[in-house]
Amino acid sequence: MTDEAGTFTSRFEPNPAALSDERRDEILANPGFGLHFTDHMFLAEWTPETGWADARVVPYGPLTLDPAAAVLHYAQEVFEGLKAYAHADGSIWLFRPEANAARMQRSCHRLALPELPTEWFLGSIRALIEADGAWVPRGEEKSLYLRPFMFASEKFLGVRPAHHVTYSVIASPAGAYFASGVKPVDIWLSTEYGRAGAGGTGAAKCGGNYASSLLPQQEAYDHGCAQVAFLDASEHKYVEELGGMNLYFVFADGSIVTPAKSGSILEGITRDSILTLARDLGHEVTERRITIDEWRDGTSDGSIVEVFACGTAAVVTPVGALKWDGGEAVAAEAETSKVAHAIRQALVDIQYGRAEDRHGWMTAV
Repeated sequence: MTDEAGTFTSRFEPNPAALSDERRDEILANPGFGLHFTDHMFLAEWTPETGWADARVVPYGPLTLDPAAAVLHYAQEVFEGLKAYAHADGSIWLFRPEANAARMQRSCHRLALPELPTEWFLGSIRALIEADGAWVPRGEEKSLYLRPFMFASEKFLGVRPAHHVTYSVIASPAGAYFASGVKPVDIWLSTEYGRAGAGGTGAAKCGGNYASSLLPQQEAYDHGCAQVAFLDASEHKYVEELGGMNLYFVFADGSIVTPAKSGSILEGITRDSILTLARDLGHEVTERRITIDEWRDGTSDGSIVEVFACGTAAVVTPVGALKWDGGEAVAAEAETSKVAHAIRQALVDIQYGRAEDRHGWMTAV
């Protein structure tokens, strides 16, 4: 909603069953990832007649959907992921939320959903944190993970864009994404399955992309790997990304290469930030196509010394071995991963307020 001055506003309905301070503190001491949720959530609806309306923060709880809700049949939905960080002085900050708002708008356009104005995106997050600020955990590697999402909630069976859409934001206190800590993780190379093709939804953040990665992800688990790497869908030779993370390759001369945006690669906010931070640290950074043979041969002849992955949830994670049926490739400096750790430290120091925010990425809540 907007007031007479055009400023975003929302109403608030407190949760009468909010957790006690003691139970909340118990959860925040060891939150895990995606296991617990705050006391409230944000909701709003869109129709062609009203546009976006009825912005509200309400008690966290189940959503009621008609069995014919379009999202259940045609998968018309998108989502985002960002974090709120508690600084040492008790203030709460967001990392590049405007970039998340812009990416959600691009995702909405691709999925034929109404684009949520940036003011609504930012306002919804602020409203939820205002209600549940006590849920932002303090301490190293802890944050409040925010999940804005939008879905077709119209009751109908028919292949067309929905005329009733629901937008929501939920929040979950988060510790480290990988329980084992920041250590190299092994990657399974998927040669049978593709993540996305040209002209598809690969560059949008929608659930279908992740659903298609679950079977090869299970294959990765079965081979003792934490993630799966996908190749391009047309020639099956160019490295694209992992199931939910972007990739970087560190060469022996200190230069860094990341797969170029192709229309089937998600344009990660963390990915873009690392491009800047790596240059700040003196690395030459290139976005270009890189083949799976270059990855394999480069780790074998020593020209590629590190590989790492990045994403909002895991931040920066070194890659240990790339595995496939009949072989594996391990970069020479996979165990130490000095470049990955340096970039990661530079990023989290900004996010937690320990370093100067030279690029204006942080937004106070």
